[in-house]
Amino acid sequence: MGVSAPLLLGAVAYDPKVVTIWDGFKGYFERLDLPFDYLLYSNYERQVEALLDGVIHVAWNSPLAWIRARRLAVAQGRSVSALAMRDTDRDLTSVVVVRSDGPVRAIGDLRGKVVAVGAVDSPQSTLIPLAFLRERGLEPQVDFKVQRHDLLGGKHGDHIGGERDAARALATRRADAACMIDANHLLFATEGTLQPGATHVLARTPAYDHCNVTVGPHAPTALVERFRTRLLEMSYADPNVRPLLDLEGLKAWREGRVEGYGVLEAAVDALGFYDQHGRITAPDYRY
Repeated sequence: MGVSAPLLLGAVAYDPKVVTIWDGFKGYFERLDLPFDYLLYSNYERQVEALLDGVIHVAWNSPLAWIRARRLAVAQGRSVSALAMRDTDRDLTSVVVVRSDGPVRAIGDLRGKVVAVGAVDSPQSTLIPLAFLRERGLEPQVDFKVQRHDLLGGKHGDHIGGERDAARALATRRADAACMIDANHLLFATEGTLQPGATHVLARTPAYDHCNVTVGPHAPTALVERFRTRLLEMSYADPNVRPLLDLEGLKAWREGRVEGYGVLEAAVDALGFYDQHGRITAPDYRY
């Protein structure tokens, strides 16, 4: 008797733990009679292209990768959908952080100053906060200098290394402000990158959503539905599953939704990262 063809998922190897996570998930799904395998990519751009080409059926996508997948699909007369996301992927915000003893007290005070951000392709620490400041009358690289920290291009800021470097630039007074996701502001204070009480939030962006499992146009419907069911059934109370969920940063999978990507869609357009057809238009993006 032949082995059933598996559902193929793509994931980006932004950290060695990615192998542990998806090896564990593979074993979990196969124990529940769902044939499953995964392919690792070095960057989200290749992964999105593979999803549209049918090399993989579903992709664990960053929010920026979701936007490109949707735009490429529409340009090709196809469609993609958001199957699921983590409970921790919803209603996030980024913050512009300044030193508590510094002169910056309002957004307008950033005029002529240096603002540290993460990698060029980081939604949370570059695209969304820079578009946020632009909407409030401060044009990046015109009204203030953008100090970028490009690490691991193509991984869409998942590694947070550039974000941490931006925080260090603020702490060492090489920048007057730094942009990061709100949870990392707390993390950086806890780990000592930022001293507790030495910084405060100057401004907070509107809420947005983060990653999702994206279903491609060539995915087998029956397998995808079984995958969706098994994914949403995962329980944090299960001792075999809990370590994997902890590594992936969630306690429960939720139904996918797309309403939370409007903030990033607007930032992508404002800063010229992708065009409406999903083509990469950021001139200095390397991955």
